[in-house]
Amino acid sequence: MTNSNDMPLAARPIDRAAHRRTDEAWLEGAFQRDDALILMMRNGEPFVSPGRDSGLVWMGPEAARVSAGSPRLFLGEDSAGAPVFAMNLPDRFDLDSSLIAGAGEFRDFRAAAAVIPPMDANCASTARSIFLWHESHRFCSKCGSQSAMVEAGWKRQCPTCGAEHFPRTDPVAIMLAVKDDRALIGRQKMWPPGFHSCLAGFCEPGETIEQAAARELFEEAGVKSDAASAEYIACQPWPFPSSLMVGLILEAESFDISVDTKELESARWVTREEMVSILEGTHESIFAPPPMAIAHHIMKAWTEKSV
Repeated sequence: MTNSNDMPLAARPIDRAAHRRTDEAWLEGAFQRDDALILMMRNGEPFVSPGRDSGLVWMGPEAARVSAGSPRLFLGEDSAGAPVFAMNLPDRFDLDSSLIAGAGEFRDFRAAAAVIPPMDANCASTARSIFLWHESHRFCSKCGSQSAMVEAGWKRQCPTCGAEHFPRTDPVAIMLAVKDDRALIGRQKMWPPGFHSCLAGFCEPGETIEQAAARELFEEAGVKSDAASAEYIACQPWPFPSSLMVGLILEAESFDISVDTKELESARWVTREEMVSILEGTHESIFAPPPMAIAHHIMKAWTEKSV
């Protein structure tokens, strides 16, 4: 059975220890502890050790000397009680001339997350979402003044009007429409040839995630379904920039398709046997998202359901 706790980017999370976020003295002391674990990011890319199958480069308190004054985020405490932090290095941080030259490389998040250990992936995913949120929310939405990062990176506060701003997660319905022994998959024009996936769309104010799934399914592919038929599969944090992908399977009313070409290039129905070959990488013309993406697991969950 698919379990959200085992989903890539969500597996093996640390204790967020939220009660520590307002204790500035404790945070400063924790950052200087010998057992502190500190990951580094630049432009949304994690700093990882060399090699294809690698993990994050975990620094200790010496990380403060790598880039003085860089924003810090307190992620929590690991199972041994060690404090875990993330540092966001400047966009123009020059690795080759830095103190960590030769220790690793900044790697595209998707490429890195596909191979690093589960806890590393979860921490890096969280840090990426939070740091990108700070970069795009530097000014108070109430009065326009520049706000400041507070509470260990988990809030921004406006010094002028006092307004508080918190990171947001955008819920996204990602769904597989099914009927009889077939499932609907689609592709966007920008994707590599042959790549197909589940359909997806953001949940709008005033609707449930099931209603969003049914609405998006009809808007993108012209396929009607009853939101009440939606079966929840699992969810996954997705830091592009900060979404929660909620996976569903819905029963379609018919096989009729009417694609909105502004949203999709094409959509098609595939049999259960075809889906198995797609996931295994043996289909002659179609390939699926990798196991790092929840779409892969939704498609797999359907193939394993009894007919």
